[in-house]
Amino acid sequence: MDITEVPVSQGNTSKKKKNKKPKKTVNPGGDGGDGGAETKEEKMEKSDPSTAAFPPTFSVSEIKNKQRRHLMFMKLKQEKRKQKMQLKKKKKKERDALGDKAPPKEVPKTIENQRVYDETTVDPEDEEIAFDEGTDEFSSYFNGITNPKVLITTSDRPRGRTVKFCEQLATVIPNAHVYYRRGLALKRIIPQCVARNFTYLMVINEDRKVPNGLVLCHLPDGPTAHFKVSSVRLRKEMKRRGKDPTEHHPEVILNNFTTRLGHSIGRLFAALFPQDPQFVGRQVATFHNQRDFIFFRFHRYIFKNEKKVGIQELGPRFTLKLRSLQKGTFDSKFGEYEWVLKRHEMDACRRKFQL
Repeated sequence: MDITEVPVSQGNTSKKKKNKKPKKTVNPGGDGGDGGAETKEEKMEKSDPSTAAFPPTFSVSEIKNKQRRHLMFMKLKQEKRKQKMQLKKKKKKERDALGDKAPPKEVPKTIENQRVYDETTVDPEDEEIAFDEGTDEFSSYFNGITNPKVLITTSDRPRGRTVKFCEQLATVIPNAHVYYRRGLALKRIIPQCVARNFTYLMVINEDRKVPNGLVLCHLPDGPTAHFKVSSVRLRKEMKRRGKDPTEHHPEVILNNFTTRLGHSIGRLFAALFPQDPQFVGRQVATFHNQRDFIFFRFHRYIFKNEKKVGIQELGPRFTLKLRSLQKGTFDSKFGEYEWVLKRHEMDACRRKFQL
């Protein structure tokens, strides 16, 4: 009996080819066991994000998985920190080795030391500036002829936080008195203040139970400054604060008021306090201007020994931003403004400051 072979169809062969598994590749560089171990380590490095190497054009934002992206970012940040510390140690060793021959340290670039020069910058030795200081509306305070007397009030129906803020300001400024507004307009309050020999009117405005504005009006002839108030912290909210301030007249420090506008604002603040500080109280009121933000701090300094001095913050603390400076007393409709903040024009350059 003859047996004939039946040929297999091409369709069946293609199906068999699809089901076939891919062959394992053997590492030609060495034994099979070593090659297999190396491929496993490579797979572990690829699967572990903490040991993965970054490609030259790698961007963390390309990773879609949030957890993996965070791990990669933290690892990249840690590597940069290590490189920075190594470079810093290397430079320090070189400076120690060179000794006196070491080159001067590089000054870091900041917004302050790269500030755009202002034409109105004040020179303390200028004769014109000295003449203006001797004849302006604040000269009588610095000559000891006039003693400041401040009235502190609030907007209509103030809340508890604003009232406490006013009360604490009255303990910082000597000869300051707190009165409730009672719905009176400022134009009616100013003549009454002048009749009672007040030299300053300070109005604290609030929004959503938080102090957000300050109007400082010098009496009787002005000027009037309007500030935005932020970052207010009362005494109870401060850690490691000292005891309540005493009634001694504090020293006043005005820092970094360099332009003509800043000079007039600094004198406006300085005239709030008597010009005969009582050093027995060891209290200091500081107005520090940095990037047109005025930071207020109130400290007491303590002598630890003949060489060391410690400071104790008494509070409150807050930050001011000048909005406008007006000639004369407060008049929102017909007042003449010396300076008004125009944000889109003046804040366009980050290295140009007004104060």
